[in-house]
Amino acid sequence: MKKLDKVVLATPRAARKPRISKALSHRLARLRQPGKGGATGQPRSGDAPAPGRNVVLDCGWGRLLFAGTFEDDATLLAALKDEAPLSRDIAFYVGDPHVLLSRGPQEIFLDPSHTYRLDLATYRPGGRRPRGITIRRLGVEGDAGGINAVYAACGMVQVREDFFAGERDNRPVTYFVAEDDVTGEIVGTVTGIDHKRLFDDPEQGASLWCLAVHPQARQPGIGEGLVRTLAEHFQARGLSYVDLSVLHDNEKAIRLYEKLGFRRVPLFAVKRKNAINEKFFAQPVASYEALNPYARLIVDEALRRGIHVEVTDAEGGFFRLAHGGRTIHCRESLSDLTSAVAMSICDDKAVTRRFAETAGLTVPEQISADAPEAEREAFLKKHGKLVVKPARGEQGRGISVGVSTSEALTTAIKQARQVCDRVLLEACFEGEDLRLVVIDYRLVAAAVRRPPRVVGDGRSSIRKLIDQQSRRRAAATGGESRIPVDVETKRCLAEQGLDLDTVLEDGVEITVRKAANLHTGGTIHDVTEIVHPDLVDAACQIARAIKIPVVGIDFMVRDPAQPDYVFIEANERPGLANHEPQPTAERFIELLFPGSRAHPGS
Repeated sequence: MKKLDKVVLATPRAARKPRISKALSHRLARLRQPGKGGATGQPRSGDAPAPGRNVVLDCGWGRLLFAGTFEDDATLLAALKDEAPLSRDIAFYVGDPHVLLSRGPQEIFLDPSHTYRLDLATYRPGGRRPRGITIRRLGVEGDAGGINAVYAACGMVQVREDFFAGERDNRPVTYFVAEDDVTGEIVGTVTGIDHKRLFDDPEQGASLWCLAVHPQARQPGIGEGLVRTLAEHFQARGLSYVDLSVLHDNEKAIRLYEKLGFRRVPLFAVKRKNAINEKFFAQPVASYEALNPYARLIVDEALRRGIHVEVTDAEGGFFRLAHGGRTIHCRESLSDLTSAVAMSICDDKAVTRRFAETAGLTVPEQISADAPEAEREAFLKKHGKLVVKPARGEQGRGISVGVSTSEALTTAIKQARQVCDRVLLEACFEGEDLRLVVIDYRLVAAAVRRPPRVVGDGRSSIRKLIDQQSRRRAAATGGESRIPVDVETKRCLAEQGLDLDTVLEDGVEITVRKAANLHTGGTIHDVTEIVHPDLVDAACQIARAIKIPVVGIDFMVRDPAQPDYVFIEANERPGLANHEPQPTAERFIELLFPGSRAHPGS
């Protein structure tokens, strides 16, 4: 399963193990007796099944098999074996998992998740609802794409494109989405299943699935709001409880659920041994967990294709791939296929600019910060605003954008020199930062990168809002993205008449840094489907000029759907994980190992 930004609610904590209730024990026994409870057949999406046995619910990303409704383990195991390719089926409420596992140890495994239950009879609605967010039922055109975008950003299996077409009439299943009031984008979702309506559950229970919050969502509390909304929805239906399954080491999610009143119950889930689930049952790759999300995404794709992986330096993101007699050493998306010459061209921004200019690309006017002061001042006066950046460096360190005064220019140059002695001054092009990922001289992904922003709540200082947003970005990216509180941040605030101690009014949103680099808290928004062909041609042209097979080309554009741009730089090690759901890792592995294919079921 692909990774980068996990669900914001993610993360183990020793949990209590209450004894199974007599009522629950009685129910499980009763459901396994012929003619008692359950549901009949395998309901398709959109169907409301009649009461019966062997209940299998299609969820678009896979099927839920309600184990307690199956007549025996053999029938349940046969249903699990019927899993479709590219799916993840889950057998839930497995009362005796050790017995079921003994019948198919090579094909199934016990999911390392805990089951939690919320008693709706004692649950009390309340809690602060997230500001700037509207939580509503699925229904508006485009919701399906929005939900899948959230799933992709959280590294989850996406739903089939045609699935949601019939879901509005599926009475047992309820989808809630969280919509950003400003952008209209879907930033969170949760799915609920009414067991009473699905299979005439005698205990009138329900379950919660697929809670996901986009890791770039600015507003806090979205996950809690979605859970509360679903709980209150089921409470209004007169149901007794809501169950959910959460990975044992998902500490942040577990803390939320326990805060809301969920308690562990001794019920289990079983899944098939397929490529999607491989990391849960197979011998792990040594040092895998220490890899950053950018390396892990590629390693996951390699493992899906049966390619041998050896992590050579986890902290640095180095690993070696071997398949069919071919061995390639990589550092994230940088591989043996990129020459030292191509890498050195990208490493020096002044050199990269000259290559781009020679290739016919539009480049911004540029001078060295070592130019005489009078020349620097004239350059600033001519362009009004400048970008100050170290000639060598990465991840946005030392870059100042929109410098407009002599004093700010001196400070920005000093800051850039902390990264590299050579500093460049460029004309500032107003617009958005566009990253184009080119693999094998073809565009694979395009995304607009936007500077970090915070939303006021009428109580918290900007310093606190930055800290909260920074913690969310760090949690969502495995520590790869944080908002620094430095000279550049303070300058950006000062230009807006603000400082770190200012308390923003409720709902007011501001930019806290002008550079859109993801490592300094920026966000990324996919535009692959709308990017103008001229921009694609220019990106592929500079890649060929450098002779680099994998590269991230950065342009400044006013609109990614329009042809106007200026070239900024080329990154020899683009973060492929930032561009899901585009198939960046797949194309990278196909470049390294032509003809390799993912295993069935992956």
